Amino acid sequence: MAFRKIFLTQVDSTQLYLIDYIKKYGYKTPLIVVTDNQTHGISSKNNCWESVVGNLYFSFVLPIAKLTNDLPLQSASIYFSFLLKHILSSRGSKCYIKWPNDFYIKNKKIGGTITKVSSNLLYCGIGLNIYEPNKNFGKLDINIDKRQLIDDFTNLIEKYLSFATIFKKFMLEYHNNCSSHKTSINGKIISLKPEMLQNDGSLLIDGKKEYSLR
Repeated sequence: MAFRKIFLTQVDSTQLYLIDYIKKYGYKTPLIVVTDNQTHGISSKNNCWESVVGNLYFSFVLPIAKLTNDLPLQSASIYFSFLLKHILSSRGSKCYIKWPNDFYIKNKKIGGTITKVSSNLLYCGIGLNIYEPNKNFGKLDINIDKRQLIDDFTNLIEKYLSFATIFKKFMLEYHNNCSSHKTSINGKIISLKPEMLQNDGSLLIDGKKEYSLR
């Protein structure tokens, strides 16, 4: 399942570019689109992600049938975010994943992940700050070779690590960091607690499973 890679000098959104590309040419092989200049990126709440030239933005597409068979699609953001986080940590970064899809260092967000399912395909977009867009956000704490990072990331995807394996590590990290974070679900601010996290990646809040920010 080797990835085809497209590197763009500039694009409005790697996610929208990839979706339009598949609509036009059809799906043939796993594909990843990468740029360091994204002018209208999309966040997990469909807001515009503030972008800075030189940061890392990429989106990829895979057939659902090729994903590890224990992956709950609602928790795909956790899975792919943690794969990238694993690589960054192996290189010395102190970043961690805030449930369900944000990259953090200390108390500042440095990136995020979005996923979309359409026509038996999973689309995933990730943005990572190499430079700070403003004082409210942070940046990656290590130097990286972007192309090498993309190669390592796609190679790790191709190992088909089980969701259970990845989630076990995510759960430990969540328990270590959740007490310092709150999240917004259905317009309500929720303080994250260890006991909220379920084995499928959801949070149990007021007796209802929640898989994403709303």
